[in-house]
Amino acid sequence: MKFRQAIAVALLCTSPNGFAIDDKPENRASQAERLMAATPPEEIMEDMIENFTVNLKPADRDDFRRLMTEFFNLDLLKRTMRESMIRNFTADEMAAISALYETPVGKSAMENMAPYMAEVMPVIQSEVMRAVGEFQRVKENEQQGSED
Repeated sequence: MKFRQAIAVALLCTSPNGFAIDDKPENRASQAERLMAATPPEEIMEDMIENFTVNLKPADRDDFRRLMTEFFNLDLLKRTMRESMIRNFTADEMAAISALYETPVGKSAMENMAPYMAEVMPVIQSEVMRAVGEFQRVKENEQQGSED
């Protein structure tokens, strides 16, 4: 009998729902704060600026840094990030993401995200532009075909 009770307690303790955070607004808000502390927007922006300037002409880099540090509204970004996290993630999801980013491997992964995005974003941007051009040509051909 004690063996069965021990198994039941072990299963309860290891169950994903055994220690779930109640998904209410105040818990979402506190987990959003925890997540933002684990991945500070200031550091994300600093990394993004540094990594994106690599893709700019050397003559444009200082102006871009100035633009992003003096004129970019970081407070607006932080409010938007927090509000979006609260709307889109459960308290448990934010806790799990925070737990990852609070580990050495998670911190390392986060540090690698900015250079990764700096390499990928130019391809995404150029491919979107190419696709838009192709789409516009197809639409023009379709319209010309329907006029005949």
